Amino acid sequence: MDGLLGPAGAQYREEGRRAVTAVAAAATAYLRIAGLTKRFTAHLAVDGVSLDIPRGDILALLGPSGSGKTTTLRLLAGFETPDSGRIEVDGEEVTRTPVAGRRFGMVFQHYALFPHLDVGGNVAFGLESLGVPAAERASRVAAALEMVELSGLERRAVSALSGGQQQRVALARALAPAPRVLLLDEPLSNLDPALRERTRRELRSLIRRIGITTILVTHEQEEAFDLADHVALLRSGRLMQVGTPEELYQTPASSFVARFIGRASVVPVQVVAHLESVARVQLLSAPAPWDVPHSGPLSGPCELYTRPEALSLVEPNEQVLTGVVHERRFLGARALFLVALSSGATLEVESAPLAAGIGDRVGVVPHGAGLHLFAPDPA
Repeated sequence: MDGLLGPAGAQYREEGRRAVTAVAAAATAYLRIAGLTKRFTAHLAVDGVSLDIPRGDILALLGPSGSGKTTTLRLLAGFETPDSGRIEVDGEEVTRTPVAGRRFGMVFQHYALFPHLDVGGNVAFGLESLGVPAAERASRVAAALEMVELSGLERRAVSALSGGQQQRVALARALAPAPRVLLLDEPLSNLDPALRERTRRELRSLIRRIGITTILVTHEQEEAFDLADHVALLRSGRLMQVGTPEELYQTPASSFVARFIGRASVVPVQVVAHLESVARVQLLSAPAPWDVPHSGPLSGPCELYTRPEALSLVEPNEQVLTGVVHERRFLGARALFLVALSSGATLEVESAPLAAGIGDRVGVVPHGAGLHLFAPDPA
């Protein structure tokens, strides 16, 4: 490091450490989104989205293609202007503030590194546009690269870096100006699967160490669950549910959430009775009804969503739901069994690997949490 920074290396390193501290101190912004709406001609891309993101929180915008997550991120960054709604940072409205005035850091999906600049030049690019003096730029570049564990690579060509290193350079460039909020657009999608998991761990550790308020866009649940404190699930521009990963998995607010988050089998049922906070439902091919936790006023035909771990395989008999094992997927300590029912529906059941074989007739019974009842989804 001293060789790269010259005789003043020790001083620059100390200034760099102070810059790291400044980044952490500045990166505790409270972000509020209220009624954000954006339409492109006849397409309503974002439909009245409202979110409160606490200081230092990591929020994942999750959803299928066309759900509005990337447009929401671009509205936050200032690349798009909303038709209505507000964006506030620590009480300051920035809805129509130009990109540079928001003090948001952005890491693009394909990193957008400049091939004609070396690593240091890429990280310093935003600082130059802000008019930061050369000496301070050097210390901030060194500090940002230290944060992403790329110290000493200032003169390295970006083309000589691995995909994971290029991602960290893009992250260092976003952090060097000490942003109030960090925005990540599909930050790991450009990496091969073998590198993605390791880089995800490194990214999570880095963001938590800095403590910066972070919004990331992803279409992968595993990535959202691993990186984020909270997940906002979007569908057709609308916010379907926001909560911790555990909340979305264990208490889905709608059939869409239950279907999109985690694994779930769906079978048609008839609600036959309500017993306080339990609904008694009849499956088409079951000899006896099942009791499902539910406090709402549902009746008639409904859909039952079952998590694999909410069901057990038992010996078939006349008192239980029975079916035939069509598939078995080995997962190590456990296995997933696809059980075909006589009604034509299928249930995915998690059990011990040797609990049954393909072609075996088995009984299926519910137990514990993981059963969710909803009215049929019109969409």
